[in-house]
Formats: sequence, structure tokens, C-alpha cells
Amino acid sequence: MNITLKCFATLSRFTPPDADAYPIAEGDTVANVVDRLGIPLDELKLVFVNGNHSELTVTLADADRVGLFPAVGGG
Repeated sequence: MNITLKCFATLSRFTPPDADAYPIAEGDTVANVVDRLGIPLDELKLVFVNGNHSELTVTLADADRVGLFPAVGGG
């Protein structure tokens, strides 16, 4: 099974080379993927799966689109 993975802004440094077809195992959650990528949880603010706001506990399926966003500051 593969997902499409996008890491935005300051998280882009964690984007793997195979992000367009990132392999996952049956039962993997967003948290499993975040852990494998080495993204510190305190840097992760928003998670989207297939365009919908999601939690780290969401179980992923083949062909899901996952977007990971850091906290964004402004002024």
C-alpha cells in the first residue's frame, strides 16, 4: 500500500524521496508515519488526510493523501 505524503513549510525537510508513493503497512496510522519520518510532535500542528482535518490516530488506507503542517506564525 502507498500514500501520497506532503510535508509543508518547515516540515519539508522531512519529506522522503518516495513521497509520491510512500509505502505503508496495513493498519498504519498517521502517528506511525510521523514517527518513521522523525518529525518531532511539538513541530507538527495540523494533519490532513484526503483534504479533511484529521488526528494522528487515523488509520491510513491505500492511495490516501496526507498533508502535514507545522505551526505557522505571523505578525
